[in-house]
Amino acid sequence: MTLHQIKDLAQTLAPRLIEIRRHLHAHPELSGQEYQTAAYVAGVLSSSGLQVEEAVGKTGVVGHLTGQNSDSRVLAIRTDMDALPIAERTNLEFASRHPGVMHACGHDVHTTVGLGAAMVLAQLQDKLPGTVRFLFQPAEEIAQGAGWMVRDGAMRDVTHILGMHVFPSIPARSLGVRYGALTAAADDLEIFIQGESGHGARPHEAKDAIWIAAQVITTLQQAISRTQNPLRPIVLTIGQISGGRAPNVIADQVRMAGTVRSLHPETHADLPQWIEHLVTSICTQYGATGEVNYRRGVPSVQNDPAMTQLLEQTAVDLWGRDRVQLLPDPSLGAEDFALYLEHAPGSMFRLGVGRPDQSNPPLHHPEFCVDEDAIVTGVVTFAAAAWNYWQFHG
Repeated sequence: MTLHQIKDLAQTLAPRLIEIRRHLHAHPELSGQEYQTAAYVAGVLSSSGLQVEEAVGKTGVVGHLTGQNSDSRVLAIRTDMDALPIAERTNLEFASRHPGVMHACGHDVHTTVGLGAAMVLAQLQDKLPGTVRFLFQPAEEIAQGAGWMVRDGAMRDVTHILGMHVFPSIPARSLGVRYGALTAAADDLEIFIQGESGHGARPHEAKDAIWIAAQVITTLQQAISRTQNPLRPIVLTIGQISGGRAPNVIADQVRMAGTVRSLHPETHADLPQWIEHLVTSICTQYGATGEVNYRRGVPSVQNDPAMTQLLEQTAVDLWGRDRVQLLPDPSLGAEDFALYLEHAPGSMFRLGVGRPDQSNPPLHHPEFCVDEDAIVTGVVTFAAAAWNYWQFHG
């Protein structure tokens, strides 16, 4: 009976949820600057009867909903709030009012779904077996907010955690779950090459840092396919390169910067040494020196089997098998939800927002748009999974 109640409550809230989402979409804020968004979220939570903590993880908000029974386990539900530095081109009536800032990754939907789940479960609080903690996180787009919230104690006493992300390639009112790796580990790479300058007409008298940089880039890309396990994918992208002083002067210095993505923990652990060895070998061969700065970012999201089963079974019970996809492949995108999983097992699902018979631009696109029917689907799935959690893990 309670799952039907959850559906009915969410459907009754649907007009309010769409209003919330459109307000958030029209007022996007960049990572670490979510002050108005956080105040708005805190207000909705407080008016729904939750205990609220503000300024958790700088601009994060935590809502506590404690049931009437004595189960000590705490389930966290995480949604993120920040927008992107993208100029919106959707022509929506509620398009961004902040020039150059847009909810192009769907975090306005995420926040709305988190609020909706809190609003629904708050109306069932007297029957709730345990505590649900709602984490409204800042700065996911720069992969910092989860760490900020963890340091401020957001995961204290949490036993399991759930998350979601919108996905335009999945139709609205459907969702996707995946067992195991969902996203990649994402690290930052910086390479400095020091050569010797010289006259552009006499390259043999110099050590051309630009040419050596080209050898480094080419060798790194080729070596991935020949020295790394092809069943453990790696993506290495050099997105920035700078060097040189004049067209007729051989460059003595080059700086390159990029990103490295991987899925398997063993590969992830070995990558810094592997890259440094290749760069050093190439530079030494041509009389230059190379310096590699490899900075760990966020690890891979590895969905817990039991929590993924909870999501899958709940979704099938709610929506039917035909609306629940088992995702065959992970994404090489990154998600700092992985940092919460270092403190408690959990799972993240994909919420379909694709519009039927329309183009569906990808995430981070200036014309990214969602089917708002997805909001109720997300709210019900979160709330029902939370409701089933204590029985499933009883």
